[in-house]
Amino acid sequence: MHIHILGVCGTFMGGLAALAREAGHKVTGCDANVYPPMSDQLRALGIELIEGYGADQLALKPDLFVVGNVVTRGNPLVEAILDAGLPYASGPQWLSEHVLHGRHVLAVAGTHGKTTTTAMLTWILEKAGQAPGFLIGGVPMNFDVSARLGSGSSFVIEADEYDTAFFDKRSKFVHYRPRTAVLNNLEFDHADIFDDVAAIERQFHHLVRTVPGSGRLVVNAREESLQRVLAMGCWSEVIRFGARKEAPGELRSRGEPHAFDVLRGSMKIARVEWSLLGEHNQMNALAAIAAAEHVGVAPDAAARALGSFENVRRRLELRGAVRLGRGDVRVYDDFAHHPTAMRTTINGLRRKIDALQSAHHEERQRILAVFEPRSNTMKLGAMKAQLPWSLEEADLAFCHSGGLSWDATQALAPMGPQAVVCDSVDKLVERVVAAAQPGDHILCMSNGGFGGIHAKLLDALGRRDAAAGR
Repeated sequence: MHIHILGVCGTFMGGLAALAREAGHKVTGCDANVYPPMSDQLRALGIELIEGYGADQLALKPDLFVVGNVVTRGNPLVEAILDAGLPYASGPQWLSEHVLHGRHVLAVAGTHGKTTTTAMLTWILEKAGQAPGFLIGGVPMNFDVSARLGSGSSFVIEADEYDTAFFDKRSKFVHYRPRTAVLNNLEFDHADIFDDVAAIERQFHHLVRTVPGSGRLVVNAREESLQRVLAMGCWSEVIRFGARKEAPGELRSRGEPHAFDVLRGSMKIARVEWSLLGEHNQMNALAAIAAAEHVGVAPDAAARALGSFENVRRRLELRGAVRLGRGDVRVYDDFAHHPTAMRTTINGLRRKIDALQSAHHEERQRILAVFEPRSNTMKLGAMKAQLPWSLEEADLAFCHSGGLSWDATQALAPMGPQAVVCDSVDKLVERVVAAAQPGDHILCMSNGGFGGIHAKLLDALGRRDAAAGR
């Protein structure tokens, strides 16, 4: 089969393209901006990429056009496909019919932590010898690819609640029909397509409706929104995780996020010791352990596998360090794009820094949070009131306000001089570098490329140090 993918450089559609190519299909694709790293990965697989959505691409004569949700009515190629009456499908539909059918699908859903938890679960199954297939919305460092077919019966997929395509406004995850579904958390997000959190809860319940009676739902016990989802109806086994108090059959943790026991009720069943930080990753681990158990991996084996888990790129990833005076300034990259994610990321870094300082009896080091409200929800201003809360543990905050329709300075006013707002990345870099002190940790948060800010910061810090040395 020859498929031509519209929006091929997106994380999901690019992963789908890789799976289709691995399965032996001829794959071509197009995007408005054919950009790396996905473009490089796809070209390495022999996939021809076309810049733009010209109607002349009908001349490729594929058997099927696979349409990504980035593409809307009015797109010239979409209009040409519709006028010619040619066959088309959404990415999730094609994936369900050609890759997931007949597999034991383990789907990981939630507002936060989907990518990391999916990567954890995949690594657990890999270490257990199950050779799972997977499609992850990021690049797990244990695999260095975001998707593969796998030779085992299991397939692990990051299950997104965003809509499917211009002609299918259901959430993507309703197409996956999992036997094991993780409901990691649920908050308001995607303000461009959902009116309120109740609308998202309804979509999560649609996912619950697709899980068979012999399936398993792995549910965050702390989230009232998820309890409301289950109250709409549930037909499968439910394993809750993360409760703060002992409850029969539920999984919880005891200890610090980097080294903790896994308890079922009052009984210790496993211990996780790893390099990851933050309570959110502790919760992600519990979810992955409970899901892996449903396909035969004992919790103690799952916990041991997590000991060698290397996380996902762009999750508190150190991009470089520059010597500045008597100490290093470190620059990190993180995908955080929602106030809650920003808060937990900053908290994770704060815990790491404080633990190291305590061990070495060092002075307190600062966190400089540098962020851009780039997601659709953030650009619409739906979460602006939560920004001061999300940045509480940062010593200074720097916001890129370019392209926003709301006043970032006003939104961050409760932070006083602790917050700086700039309308360009270059101005932001200038202010951050001027404020930087030896020992600082500069945490850049965005779900996009952020104008190459990481390299710009490292370069400017290096030039500042060189100038100081003259």
